[in-house]
Amino acid sequence: MKRQLTIICLVASVFAGVSCNSLLDLTPRDRVSDIVMWNDIQSAEYAVNDIVSYTYNIFASWPSSVGMTEAFTDEFKYGSYVNFAYALIPSQVAYGGTNLTNNFVDVYLGCWGSLYSAVRRTNEALDNLHTLGTKLSAADAQRLEGELLLMRGWLYFELVKRYKEVILYDEDLTAIKADKALSTEAQGWDFIEKDLKDAAAKLPVKAAASGRLDKGVAFAVTSRAMLYAGRNQAVVDAVDSLAALGYSLEPAYADAFTKSVSAGNRETIFQYSWSYSDNITHEFDFYYSPGGDYALAEQIGGGYGTPTQEMVESYEYATGGKPDWSAWHGTTTTDPPYALLEPRFQATILYNGAAWKGRTIEPYVGGIDGFCTWNREPQPNGRTTTGYYLRKMVDETHNIAERAQSTQHFVVLRYGEALLNKAEACYRLGYEDKANAAVKAIRDRVGLPYTDKTGDALWTAIRQERRIELAYEGLWYWDLRRWGDADKAYPQGLNGYQVHGLKIEKDAGTGVFTYKYVSVDDQDRNFPAKMYRFPLPESEINSNSLVSQYPEWN
Repeated sequence: MKRQLTIICLVASVFAGVSCNSLLDLTPRDRVSDIVMWNDIQSAEYAVNDIVSYTYNIFASWPSSVGMTEAFTDEFKYGSYVNFAYALIPSQVAYGGTNLTNNFVDVYLGCWGSLYSAVRRTNEALDNLHTLGTKLSAADAQRLEGELLLMRGWLYFELVKRYKEVILYDEDLTAIKADKALSTEAQGWDFIEKDLKDAAAKLPVKAAASGRLDKGVAFAVTSRAMLYAGRNQAVVDAVDSLAALGYSLEPAYADAFTKSVSAGNRETIFQYSWSYSDNITHEFDFYYSPGGDYALAEQIGGGYGTPTQEMVESYEYATGGKPDWSAWHGTTTTDPPYALLEPRFQATILYNGAAWKGRTIEPYVGGIDGFCTWNREPQPNGRTTTGYYLRKMVDETHNIAERAQSTQHFVVLRYGEALLNKAEACYRLGYEDKANAAVKAIRDRVGLPYTDKTGDALWTAIRQERRIELAYEGLWYWDLRRWGDADKAYPQGLNGYQVHGLKIEKDAGTGVFTYKYVSVDDQDRNFPAKMYRFPLPESEINSNSLVSQYPEWN
């Protein structure tokens, strides 16, 4: 995606009247000057759009340069044994231990430089808006400032959640210097909260925003960021503000992702859209479609990462309560109870026999989708190593044979998450009635029974709903970190376990399936306590005399 906004000008008689002095004029002629840019509302909006485009990096690139962060937990497994991103490296992160050197974590998980580049550009835009945008109307200047403040707060949230102590810069560009000390974590949260609060005050409501950032986005980001900060009343207030703006759950869980905002999705707060006509596409389907989609088109693709048996076993029956999966922890010819599981499972995971694109999924040895044994066959080439494929966010209407790139929209912020943010914040504040109401609303949507709970039982219910409702939305790994659970023993944390799948074989004569429980790890997984924050990059330490490496990384 283009990051640099340039407006090409058609110039007649380029060399007409050229003087010696004009040869020394280094003013670029292929783009609009800052003065012109910020005095015209259309070009000013283009400049802000360029900053807002960082939301895709926040959603899809900066959580991890090696794929979905669920692969660092028990929810997801990348199947290739080749040592590169979207393959073995996510497993190396999950295994921890000697893999997690300062340089490894900085290269594959860190995004200090990328985020600060975005912060700098945002601050420059704010400075330009204040000093050069004198011809903009007061209303236009206010909403653009709101958008930029929202983006800066969001960017700093991504920094603080990774590094805790960071360097704070605002739009005062004269304060930029090579040597600047780290803030405290509390100062970072203060900075973020103020930016998001100011943004919400300046931004219009959704109906008046013409598709641009609005108050709802500011409140949604606030509900997420303040949950990490432990500022629970701010979370509750933000979610209540979202409800007052008219956001609510879509009646069907799958519609929260497949239904676009233009089609009336009332749950989506922020959606990232794509367009073939504008040549703005992505490769999500290439990485996560069932491999059979490509095999049927005589191509190779899909199946890079697949859901685990542990994740499948987290789902309840459609009538409530979890199945007993012990029969499938060995070898059996009994078919698993997939069809009996709740709607969120059906909308999230593809399994043996599931309906997909007018066919059924065949994740068994020799099937159209196929099975690959972890670490024995280095390249799955679309085959699953777990017996499953991801359904959520994969485009069922995408014809692989016709076009390689994808354009299905991505939901970045939605009311379902906000409700669970409120449930957790209310639990922490002692508002158990409100916490139960939020959990019940989430479960009512998919027809699951719920009885009000208190104490530890209520917290268990909230934790369960975050795992299931928000599966594969890039939150579970970060949840375990912010709860302080990640370095604890499994299943509460991420230490001392391996993930599994079902190797499925079909008897050609009888059509009977045999399911074998298999590990898809080489070793136990490990989350060392130092991973609660990422190390400072050496480039920052070497160029800034007022910072030093965090103690746990020395």
